[in-house]
Amino acid sequence: MTETMTQGDTLTAAVLDLTCELIRQPSVTPRDAGCQGLIGDRLRALGFVCETLRIGDVENLWAVRAPRSVAGSQPARLFAFAGHTDVVPTGPVENWQSPPFEPVIRGDHLFGRGAADMKGSLAAMVLATESFLAAQPDCPIGLAFLLTSDEEGPAIHGTRAVMETLAARGVHIDWCIVGEPSSTAVVGDVVRIGRRGSLSGSLEVFGIQGHVAYPERADNPIHRALPVLAALAAKRWDEGNAYFPATSFQISNINAGTGAGNVIPGSLKVEFNFRYATEQTAEGLESAVAAALATAGLRHELRWQRSGVPFLTATGALVDAVNTAVTAELGREPERSTGGGTSDGRFIAPTGTEVVELGPVNATIHKIDECVAVADLGRLARLYQATLEALTRHPAVTR
Repeated sequence: MTETMTQGDTLTAAVLDLTCELIRQPSVTPRDAGCQGLIGDRLRALGFVCETLRIGDVENLWAVRAPRSVAGSQPARLFAFAGHTDVVPTGPVENWQSPPFEPVIRGDHLFGRGAADMKGSLAAMVLATESFLAAQPDCPIGLAFLLTSDEEGPAIHGTRAVMETLAARGVHIDWCIVGEPSSTAVVGDVVRIGRRGSLSGSLEVFGIQGHVAYPERADNPIHRALPVLAALAAKRWDEGNAYFPATSFQISNINAGTGAGNVIPGSLKVEFNFRYATEQTAEGLESAVAAALATAGLRHELRWQRSGVPFLTATGALVDAVNTAVTAELGREPERSTGGGTSDGRFIAPTGTEVVELGPVNATIHKIDECVAVADLGRLARLYQATLEALTRHPAVTR
C-alpha cells in the first residue's frame, strides 16, 4: 500500500505504516485498544523506560529516556511529546467511503478515523525520535512521551491525572509539543502557542408555574432571566491582547416549559460558556455573573465547570526551535495562533512548561471520512526531528 505513494521517501513510508497500524486499533475514547503498547515497544528499543498508568478505564503511557550523561536519574531538562490515542466515535459507518478502522489511501490522502486527530501525529513523533536518536544517541536532554486515551472524553483520568502524578514525584517537563492538528492548509503553516480558558455555567432560574391567562398568580422565570442574560451577552468583557481575542460569552442551551402553550413554566435552565483570554480569571468571571444575578434578584442555582485556564508560550527556546524547523521546511515562518478549542496543553502549561501545538491539517477532524495527506506525515516527522535538533542547539539549552 505504501510503495506506490512514497517511493524515494523512506521516512514518509515508515510514518505511514505506523499510522495505518494505529488506525486499525478501534480506540474510541476511553479505549486505547493496544495503541500505547505498539508505541511503547518502539520506544523501549530506543532506551525509554515505559510506565503504564491505568486510572479508572483510561490507559496512560509515561515513557522517559534520560540523557546518557545522567542515565538512571531524573534528567534536569526534559522535552516531551504529548498526545492521545483515543478517537471520537465514527458516526454512521455506512456513511464512510471505506470502513473507518481500515486505513485506505485514495489519491494522495490516507483515510481512517484518527488519521489527523491524532494517530498521524503519534506516528510522526515516534519516527522523528528514532531518526533523531540515530543521529544523536548522546542527546543532551531527557526525552519523554505522555500519551492518554482520555483526551476526547471527560479528560479527568488522562493527562490531568498524569501531570498530578508527575508533580508528586517532582518530575518537571521543560518543553512540550502537543500533536493536536493545528495546521490549516499545509503542515506547519499554523502553530498554536496558547489556548483560551474555558469556563461553563449551568444556571437554573426559579419562578412560579401558572396559567398564562393569570400572570399575576405566577412568576415567569423566562421574563425575569432574559434581561440579565441579554446584558451578559452584550457585555464587552475585555479587548483581548496581542495574543488573544476578546473574551466571549455564549449561551449554548436554554430550556423551559411543560410542553403546553398555556402554562407559565416554573423554572428556566440555561447552559453558557466563557472562552476567556489572559485578561480574565475564572474567579473574576464567576463573581461577575453572580453579582449580575444577585442584582436582578433572581432565585437561582448556579454550577460551574472549569475546563481549563488560558495558557501562552509567546517566547522561549521551544518557540524558537519550532520556528527554525518550520522556516527551513516551508520557507516561511508559521502563523502563531491561540485559536480553537481546548487541548491537553491546558494541563501541562500551568506547571511552567513551554507548550506548543504542532500537528496535521485539521480540515477533516471529527468528520466522516477523516483523512490526512500522505506527504504531510513525512513532513510532520521532519518538523518534529528538526525541532529537536534546533532545541538541543539553542543557547538557552546548551549554556
